[in-house]
Amino acid sequence: MDTVTDALAGTADELGRLHARIAARFARREMRERAQRYLAGVLGQVERKNGWQLAELVGERGPQGMQRLLNAADWDAEAVRDDLRAYVVEELGDAQSGVLVLDETGFLKKGRKSAGVARQYSGTAGRRENQQIGVFLLYASARGAAFIDRALYLPTGWATDDDRRAEAHIPSDVPFATKGELAQTMLARAFAAGIPARWVAGDTVYGSDELRGWLEGQQRAYVLAVASTHGVWTRGRQRTAADLGAMLPPAAWNRRSAGEGSQGPRLYDWACLQLPYGGLAPGMAQWLLVRRSLPDLPPPAAEAEAAEQETEYAYYRAYGPADTTVEELVRVAGRRWTIEVGFEQAKGEVGLDQYEVRRYDAWYRHITLALLAYAALEVTRASATPPPAGGAPGAGAPDQEHQEKGAGCKQPTGVRTPRSCCR
Repeated sequence: MDTVTDALAGTADELGRLHARIAARFARREMRERAQRYLAGVLGQVERKNGWQLAELVGERGPQGMQRLLNAADWDAEAVRDDLRAYVVEELGDAQSGVLVLDETGFLKKGRKSAGVARQYSGTAGRRENQQIGVFLLYASARGAAFIDRALYLPTGWATDDDRRAEAHIPSDVPFATKGELAQTMLARAFAAGIPARWVAGDTVYGSDELRGWLEGQQRAYVLAVASTHGVWTRGRQRTAADLGAMLPPAAWNRRSAGEGSQGPRLYDWACLQLPYGGLAPGMAQWLLVRRSLPDLPPPAAEAEAAEQETEYAYYRAYGPADTTVEELVRVAGRRWTIEVGFEQAKGEVGLDQYEVRRYDAWYRHITLALLAYAALEVTRASATPPPAGGAPGAGAPDQEHQEKGAGCKQPTGVRTPRSCCR
C-alpha cells in the first residue's frame, strides 16, 4: 500500500475490529452504530470532515445525529481513550524500541466560544493566532507509531472565567495546568498501564526542570529538547547549553543519522557531554546532547560557501542507563519527528482539525474518535510494510569508526567541562 487511498481502502476490516473493541462503551445501539459510521466517515474521501459532510457520506439525513454523538450522547471518551491505548500497544508495542513522544499542535478557530480558544502561539501556525492547543502523547516503535492520549490546554483566561467555563461545559474540577503538567498526567497514565517504552522524547516545551525531575523520580529515561539558554551546572558554575556546545573541539563531533526523512537520512553532527550530577539512581547518568546542522549545499559548492551559511544547533538533556550509547540517544532524539508526521497525517487523513464543536467534552470526543481511526490506519500501513533492517526507524547507522571500536563518543581533548561523553 504505497498511497493514502490504498491504505484507506485496506483499513475497513481493521476499523471493524477496533469498533468491536469499543462498542460496549456506548449504552445505546443507535450511538454505538453511529460511532462506527463516524469512524468510517473520518476515513472517507470528503473535502471537510464536519457534521454535514460526514452525515452525507454515511447516508444520514442531516448532521444532528453526528452532532449528538459528540455533544449529548452517553459515552465515556476517557474509557475509549484507554481502549485506544491498549489497541496501539497490542498492535505496535515493542519494549526494545518503544518511545513515548510528547508534542502539541494548534487548531485555528474563529470567535471566542470554543473551549480554550485564545490568541496564543503554536508551532503549527508559527505565530500567535486565535486557536485551541492540544497536547498529545504518541507511541512510536520499530513496528509503527500512533497517538495514545490527548489533552486540551486551557489558558489562564479560561481557567479563571466561570461563565466561559460553564458555557463551554468545562467541568468545575478541571484546574489550570501548564502544558508540562498535562504531559505529566498523560505519561503517568501510560506508565500505570504498563506501556512498553524505554524512553520519553519531546520538544523544548517539555524539557522543563519540573518534568525532567519527575521522570527521574519515576526512573524513566528521557531525551528532551532544551533551549540554547538552558543552564547546566558544571565545575561550580552555571553555563548555558550554547556555551558548552561552543567549547567542544572538532574531535567531539560525529556525523549520524537521526532517522529517515522524506528525502533520505536526517544527517547531523552530534556531540555528547556526560554531566557530573550526583544523587542519581545507581547505574543512571545524565548527558547534554548537542546537534549541529550540516551545510545545505552539496560539494564542491559547499566547500566554498559553507562558511557563509548559518549553522543551527539544538540541545537536549538526557537521562538513562549509564551504558547508553550516543547512537541510542540520537535515535531517541530523532523519534520526536514521528509526532510531527503524525499530526500532519491525522489532520490530512482523518480530519483531526476539522471539527465544528465548541464544548470541552465534544472536543475530547471528536479527537478521540479521530485518533482511533488514525490508529487503525497506521496498523494497516504497518502490517503492509515490513520493519526496516537493522532495528527501529530513526536508529540511524553508526559511523564506521564507531562500528570498528564498538564504542560511543571519543574523549575530546582540551575541554575542562563535564567529561565527554556516553559510552
